[in-house]
Amino acid sequence: MKKKVLKISGIFLLLFIAILIAVPLFLEGKISDIIKNKVNENINATLDFEKASLSLFKDFPNVNVKLMTISLVNKAPFAGDTLFASGSVGLTMSITELFKGTDAPIAIKSLNVANAKIHIKVDEAANANYDITNESEPTATDDVSEGSNSFTLELENYAITNTEIVYDDLASGMHLTISEMNHSGTGDLSLETSKLQTKTEALVSFDMDSTRYLNKNKIALDALIGIDLKENKYSFLENRALINQLPLVFDGFVKINETDQEVAITFQTPSSDFKNFLAVIPETYSKNIANVETKGNFEIDGQFEGIVDEEHIPQFYVKVNAENASFQYPDLPKAVKNIAIDTEIKNETGIVEDTYINIKKLSFQIDDDRFNVRSMIRDVMGNTKVNADINGRVNLANISKAYPIAATYTGILDVDVSTAFDMAAIEQERYADTQSQGTINVTGFAYTSAAMNNPIQLHEAAVTFNPETVSLNSFDGETGQTDFNATGTLTNLLGFVFNDENIEGNFNLSSNTFDLNDFMVEENGSEKTERDENTTNESEKIKIPAFLDCTIDATANTVHYDNLTLKSVSGRLKIKDETATLENLTSSIFDGKLSLNGKVSTKNEAPAFDMDMGMSGFKIGESFQALGLFKAVAPVAGALQGTLNSDIQLSGNLKDDLTPNLTSLSGDVLAELLSTKVNTENAPLLTALDGKLNFIDLEAIDLSGLKTALSFDNGAVQVQPFTLSYQDIDIKVAGNHTFDRELQYSATLNVPAKYLGKEVTNLMAQIDDASLEDLTIPVVANIGGSYTSPTITTDLTSGVSNLTTQLVEIQKQKLVNKGKDEAKNLISGFLGESQDSTQTNTSTGVTEAIGGLLGTEKQDTKANTDTTTTEKDAVKDAAKNILGGLLGRKKKKDSVEN
Repeated sequence: MKKKVLKISGIFLLLFIAILIAVPLFLEGKISDIIKNKVNENINATLDFEKASLSLFKDFPNVNVKLMTISLVNKAPFAGDTLFASGSVGLTMSITELFKGTDAPIAIKSLNVANAKIHIKVDEAANANYDITNESEPTATDDVSEGSNSFTLELENYAITNTEIVYDDLASGMHLTISEMNHSGTGDLSLETSKLQTKTEALVSFDMDSTRYLNKNKIALDALIGIDLKENKYSFLENRALINQLPLVFDGFVKINETDQEVAITFQTPSSDFKNFLAVIPETYSKNIANVETKGNFEIDGQFEGIVDEEHIPQFYVKVNAENASFQYPDLPKAVKNIAIDTEIKNETGIVEDTYINIKKLSFQIDDDRFNVRSMIRDVMGNTKVNADINGRVNLANISKAYPIAATYTGILDVDVSTAFDMAAIEQERYADTQSQGTINVTGFAYTSAAMNNPIQLHEAAVTFNPETVSLNSFDGETGQTDFNATGTLTNLLGFVFNDENIEGNFNLSSNTFDLNDFMVEENGSEKTERDENTTNESEKIKIPAFLDCTIDATANTVHYDNLTLKSVSGRLKIKDETATLENLTSSIFDGKLSLNGKVSTKNEAPAFDMDMGMSGFKIGESFQALGLFKAVAPVAGALQGTLNSDIQLSGNLKDDLTPNLTSLSGDVLAELLSTKVNTENAPLLTALDGKLNFIDLEAIDLSGLKTALSFDNGAVQVQPFTLSYQDIDIKVAGNHTFDRELQYSATLNVPAKYLGKEVTNLMAQIDDASLEDLTIPVVANIGGSYTSPTITTDLTSGVSNLTTQLVEIQKQKLVNKGKDEAKNLISGFLGESQDSTQTNTSTGVTEAIGGLLGTEKQDTKANTDTTTTEKDAVKDAAKNILGGLLGRKKKKDSVEN
C-alpha cells in the first residue's frame, strides 16, 4: 500500500512539473496580448516589445514575466518621440493574475527595469510628453470593480539599473541629465501605510540657459520613506545624501492633494568641517581632498516649505556659511586662508520671480593678497537685477603654489570693478542704463602650459569699464618670436555674458615680428585629454566663432607663416556671422608687392573662401616653390627665373583644417611674365620636350612680356591659348592639367622649312623663289602623362609630307612651260642621280608623288634592278635627312643653314 501511495505521489509530482513547464508555453502569447492591450487602451502612446517570456519556476509560487526590448512611443503633440525604452522589464505577480478576465486589473508584486532610457520633454506651450493618460481613463479613486482596465501596484520590491533620465524644458531652457542611475526599493506597497527603504546612485548634469552648473556630479541617497496611501503623504524618515563628497541629512514630507502639493523639507550638513566645501567642487577640480589640511567651519542648511501649484513654489532658503577657514594641500607650499563665505538663496513669497541670491561676503587670502566679492542678485527667475562689487589683488604665481593646477601663471592681477544692471536693459540693448565702472590691470603676466609651444608673456594689460564700453587701453606682450601691442573697445560685453549676444569690438593690433608658428599646437597622438575621451573619432572642424562681430586693423613689420616671410604687412580683418573678411591687405614678399581681398566662411557644412589677389614684381621661382597652391596651378613655373605680375581670382571649398580643397576651385588667373629665363633642368616636362625637338632650344626662349590666362573648374586648370616666339618660330600652346599634375596639352610649332636640313634648302635653292623664305610646316607636340613623367608625341611625318607637296606644287607651276625633261633632270638632281628622262621609272614614295604632280606618265622600265634599288635608297636617304633634322639626332644651337 505504501509503495502504491509513493507511486501515485510521484505521478502527481511529475504531472505537476509537466504542467509548470507546459503552462508558460500556452500563456506567453496571451500575456503579451493582455499587457499590450491593457496599457495601450489607457494611454495616448504606443507600448510595444519584442517578446514576453513566462516562468513559473523562478519566483514560485509567483509568476515571472519578462518583456524584452520594450519601448513607449509618444503620439501627438510629441509624435514619434520615444518616452521610454529599455532592454528588459521584469514583472512578478501571483499565478492567479494569469486567469483574470480582460476587465480585471493585474496586481504587480515586483518590478525590475534594466538599461532604460527615459526622455522627458516639456515644450514652449507647457505640454509634457509624460502626460499620456487618456481623458476617459478612470481616476485613482474609482473602484476597480467598476471596470478599470489598469494595473495595480502591490510592490514588495523594485529595481532600476543602469538607467538614464533626460529632462528638457524648452520653455525655461532647463536641461537635466541623470545618468548611470541605479535605484532600488524594498517595502510592501499593498498596505495603506508602509515604509519604503530606497537606495540611489547616479551622475547628475544640469544646464540652464546654455550655462552648465553641474557636470556629471556624483549623488548618492539612502532614504527611508514613509508612505501613507490614504493621505497621499510621503515622509522622509531616515535619509542621508551625498553630493560629490558633501554629506547632507534631511527630513520632512511631500503631500499630494487634488489641486496642489504640500512640501515641508529641511536639510543640513551633519558636520561643520571646512573639508565639506572642497567636497562640493567636482572631483576633476578638487583633486584628492583626503589629505588636505583644513581649518574653520563650513555649513549648509536650508528649508522648503509651502505649496506647489500653477502659481506658487514653496518658500525656501539655503544658507552657506564659512568663517576663519583655510586649506592647504600637503605637497604645496602655500595655504588659502581667511576664507569667509556668507551667502543665502531665498524666496519669501512663494512667487518664483521673487527668488534672490545675496552674496554678503566671499573672500580669501594668499600671503598678503586678498580678494573680495559682494553681490545681490534679485528676481532670479524674472527680470534679473544684478549689483556686484569685485576688488582685490592676486599674485598669480601663488595660485599654482596653493592649488593643484597643471598650468603655471605669474604676474599681478589688480581688480576694482562694480556693476549694476537688469536683464531687461541687456535684452533691449539699453547699455546706457547699466552702471559698470572700474579697472582691471595685469602686469608681468606669464602663462605656461604643456599645450603651448611657448609661454605667453604680458608686460602690461589694462581694461577700463564704463556703462557703454569696455576699453582695452593696453595689451602689450610677446610669445616665442612674436611681439604684439593691441588697443580697442568692446561695446556689449554684458550682452555677450548674460544674453547670448555677439561680442562686438574694434581693435588695433601692431607688431614688429608676428610668427604664426608660435601659436600652433603640435598634435601628439599618445596624449588624450578628458575632453578627447568624450568625443568621437571624427576630426574636429576649425570654426570661426559665431559670437564674434569685430574689426581688427593690423600692421606688422614682419610676418612669418610656415616657410613664408611677409614684410610691411597691413590690412583690416572683419569677423562676423562665422565669416572672416580680409580688406586691403598689402605686403612685400618674394621681392614684389602683394595685395589681397577675400573672405573665409565656416557657416555652411563645407567651409568656403573667395579671394582676389594681385601680385606685382614677384620672383617666379621662389613664389612657385614656396606656395603649394601655385605649384598645383602652374607646376612648370618652377623652371622659370625672373619676375611676374598677376591678378588671381579664386573661390572654392576648404578642408576641415581650412586648407583649400583643390578639386573645388573655380576662378581665373591673368599673368604677365617679365625678364624671364628658362632652366629646363628644374622641369622634367621641359627637359623631355627640349630633347624631342632638335631645332629649338627652350632655354633660349625669351618669355618677357608674355601674357596668359588660366581658369579653374572641376579640379582642372585650363590654359587659354597663347603664343611664344623662338627666333622666327611661333609656338602656340593650349590645354589643361589636373591638380594632381596629369597633363593634356598641345604645342603647335610653325617651323620654317630652312631648318629642315640641306636637302630641303638645296631644293628650295633650285626652285629659286623668294616666297619660299616664308614657307613653314606645322609640327604638333602632344603632351600627356604626368608632370614628373611626361609623354610627348609629334606629327613630323605628316609635316614632311605636307612640305614636299608644297614644294612640288610650286616647282610644277614653274616648270610647266620648260618641258618635262628639264623637270625630270631637276628632280633627278634632287634625288642625287642622273637618269635617262625617257627610261626612268618613277619610284614609289616621294619620287612617285612628285612625278604624278608634274604629269610624268608611269613607264615600264627595262633598267636593271641595281638602278631601281639606287633610286629607292636615294628617296629613303632624303626623307631620313629631313626627319633627322626634326627629331634631333644631335642637338645644335644654331640650326640655320643657308
